[in-house]
Amino acid sequence: MEWFTAENVIAVFTAGVGVAVSIGVLRYERRVPRRTRIGYRVQMDTPIGSDVSQGRANVRLGLFDETPDMSDATLVLLRIENDGSQSIAGDDYTGRELHGLTVEFTDRMVRGIAVTQPVGAEHLMEHFTPAAGMRHGGQLIRLPRVPLNRNEHFKLLVLLTGGPVGSPIRVVGGIRDGEIRPNTAARPDDKPPLFSRAARFITVALTAGMVTLATMILVVDRTPPPVECARGKLTVVGSTAFEPAVADLAKLYMEQCEGATVAVDMHGSDAGVRLLGDATASTPGPVVAFSDGPKPNGYPRLRENGRIALVLFSLVVNDGVPVRNLSLENIRKIYRGEIRDWKNLGSPTSIPIRLVSRDADSGTRTALQSRVLGGNEPIPTSSRDCETNDDPAVPVVRCELGSTEEVLRKVARVDGAIGYSELRDGRTPAGLARLSIDGVTPSPDTITGTGYPYWVTEHAYTYDAPPAGSLAARFIAYVTSHDQQALRAHGHVPCSEARAAAMCASGA
Repeated sequence: MEWFTAENVIAVFTAGVGVAVSIGVLRYERRVPRRTRIGYRVQMDTPIGSDVSQGRANVRLGLFDETPDMSDATLVLLRIENDGSQSIAGDDYTGRELHGLTVEFTDRMVRGIAVTQPVGAEHLMEHFTPAAGMRHGGQLIRLPRVPLNRNEHFKLLVLLTGGPVGSPIRVVGGIRDGEIRPNTAARPDDKPPLFSRAARFITVALTAGMVTLATMILVVDRTPPPVECARGKLTVVGSTAFEPAVADLAKLYMEQCEGATVAVDMHGSDAGVRLLGDATASTPGPVVAFSDGPKPNGYPRLRENGRIALVLFSLVVNDGVPVRNLSLENIRKIYRGEIRDWKNLGSPTSIPIRLVSRDADSGTRTALQSRVLGGNEPIPTSSRDCETNDDPAVPVVRCELGSTEEVLRKVARVDGAIGYSELRDGRTPAGLARLSIDGVTPSPDTITGTGYPYWVTEHAYTYDAPPAGSLAARFIAYVTSHDQQALRAHGHVPCSEARAAAMCASGA
């Protein structure tokens, strides 16, 4: 199995992103400074008085029972900590007052305070002095500008009266480039967090990588190649009008079917049919011919293997010609030489008409003659360059070219020129204009039911019936049933569509 596939590349890329995210988060955690932060949490808020308004029964002994003012007393244990990633110095507090932080007790009066510190942080105690701003009054406690290293904390045990347990407690103040916010108290029966924020982020990132890999495995199209696949070499000949669509289909088929080579060599419908009908023709492998319309008589061994699509054609004129619509009768008069100047058809100035036609092998020409002109083009060839009349006996300049591309290029360059081509993708090449017939503009969306005459059914032919598993049979099946979008992209209407079924069945 080839390693360098899309899914393997995506897998390696995703894994690399996961590793890079992990390393990046760790480096960020260790090296990138973040905002300073002071957190606070209430670790205890309990009644010690006997007032039933506190909502909780308690038993008091000793001094608690002897002091009348203690009837509505409560005790609060408040933890204040540096839970950021940077140390906090005294001058990091931004308030204008001497103190750094203020503790506010809603509805309760402060009666007494005890400050405690963890083991190893005894140095903090020297800051809690009146000179440093430590004081209380009413519902407030003023705290000094206490420096705190990372993860350092101190606690306040506060005696309060006058309000119920659970009244709001808030710590306010200012920290440079930081914030003060409440933290959730970690009670004994709570489960402590197992992961830090960085660990959680890494976990999420790696999980996302795994989900991406799983999604890729599920979404990537691992269906086997289409059932029409076969190995070998196939030559496709025939209609130049159908060549762009066939070339795209051949490319798609070879991309999906390993070991298949489809060579597209198209020089006209009649030329393709003759090549296929010549039993002595030596080609490297089987041949499929696509023809604009039914095959001519005289080829009994040729077998029709499907009607592929409606191929639409249009008349094109040099964009210097101001005419954009012709009646069917005027088109016939032009090709009979009865109308020789565009001035007779509405042009304000005289512009001689020049006929740029296809050669006798062209299915596009055959379709024009049978479906539009009602007979052969009666005017003989009179010019090699499509501009100069080489035969004075012929009253109109008329030339013949071997491919649709040559016709389009010549009409775009020659003043007054008119030619014909398949509609292709519906776009009009530069230097050209497409003509409506009796007011009907050719379009894959409107061709059915409009009476527009210039179209044919594209047929697929082989010499005798190809074996069921052959490349010829399977490529035709692929064209007729598998990838209809390639036909639509070139302005054709697949015969598999209901709107085209009746017209395809007519076999025109």
